[in-house]
Amino acid sequence: MVEFLQTQLANGLKIIAECNASAVSASVGFFVEAGPRDESPEASGISHFIEHLLFKGTATKSVDDVNRLFDDCGADYNAYTCEEQTAFFASVPPESLLTVTQLWAELMHPAFREADIETERQVVLEEIRMYDDCPPFGMDEKSRQIFFGDHPLGNSTAGTRETVSAITPEMLRQYFATHYSPDRMFLAAAGRVDFDAMVRVAEKCCGDMQPSGVARTLRKPKTHFGRYDFTRDSAQQQYVMQFAPAPTVRDTERFAAKMMSMLVGDESGSRMFWEITDPGLADTTSLTHCDYLDAGCFLAWMSCEPEEANANLDRLQKLYDTVERDGFHEEELLRARNKMASGLVLSGERPRGRLFSITGLQIQQQPYLSVRDELDIVERITLDDIHAVLRKYPLSRNLTVTVGPRGAADNLT
Repeated sequence: MVEFLQTQLANGLKIIAECNASAVSASVGFFVEAGPRDESPEASGISHFIEHLLFKGTATKSVDDVNRLFDDCGADYNAYTCEEQTAFFASVPPESLLTVTQLWAELMHPAFREADIETERQVVLEEIRMYDDCPPFGMDEKSRQIFFGDHPLGNSTAGTRETVSAITPEMLRQYFATHYSPDRMFLAAAGRVDFDAMVRVAEKCCGDMQPSGVARTLRKPKTHFGRYDFTRDSAQQQYVMQFAPAPTVRDTERFAAKMMSMLVGDESGSRMFWEITDPGLADTTSLTHCDYLDAGCFLAWMSCEPEEANANLDRLQKLYDTVERDGFHEEELLRARNKMASGLVLSGERPRGRLFSITGLQIQQQPYLSVRDELDIVERITLDDIHAVLRKYPLSRNLTVTVGPRGAADNLT
């Protein structure tokens, strides 16, 4: 039996769990409403910086203590920062769940030691340099900045060398107090979970945290279109990204949008695959739907030989024009529906997959959906739904950005 449970501490910390008595493992983590969209220009990269620093320990635990405790529990643990959240998570045997929950809870009280800050600053700066040097040369962030303009979804995740170098210990502590407050955090678990015991750990370790009362400001972005070509002498391939408006996470159309993106640009079996990738005209092509609280976008990706880039862009445009004019067939929808359903089932068999699913919905202010609920939604998507998305959000109206060894970089002004 699978049961979804939730509660909230007096200070606002939300605790959720999908409890499955038949599971043989468990996943647990803290999910924070803090990401690049919450940063000021001068603090660009601070969310990612703090993600690194939380593993450096607390007032009573060193970085070596933290690593040893995770290893003693047999934990597979990690963290990430994305546009709208920062996550810290671990998968463990059920008998280690409460120990790791307590460790994560303690790490939500970081020491922010001066020596650790300076050491980790160099690590982050090296990541930025590596990101800038490796293909596709920070293209994702460049494209987002152009497409979203002054909207916070255009903010950089890692920041720049200048902003990260200028972040002070006081800035870190102030940002942490505001954004890592309990009223902006979820403690979540999935798998074989003792929910009541997990709540007691949270009360013990996090009950003293103070809420900040700071809420996000949401606004619809003014998106930008056109084509921008950047030159990178060290590039061997031509890399192409396209952004087009799409449903937000609050739009019921988002389910049909995800199915439509699979029909057009799944990495195998889609229109893009058969028309461009399979014939060897490009190394990779794909289309995905990204949904956020106040915006959404379709993101197309392609890498190919430089001399094929313009011809492939023409092929993409023709593909978009065709599906917008003629739509899809029932056979295509059936294959995509089966593939999406299979992905949901396979992900749902792992507690970590369910952890991300249930917490993502909560952070995006959406109700809980079981795997069965998600499968029912997929089954109900029709060709009319998909064609309605194409009419409202045409792929042919997009921003195109390329990076490669040929072509002149346009002036962004």
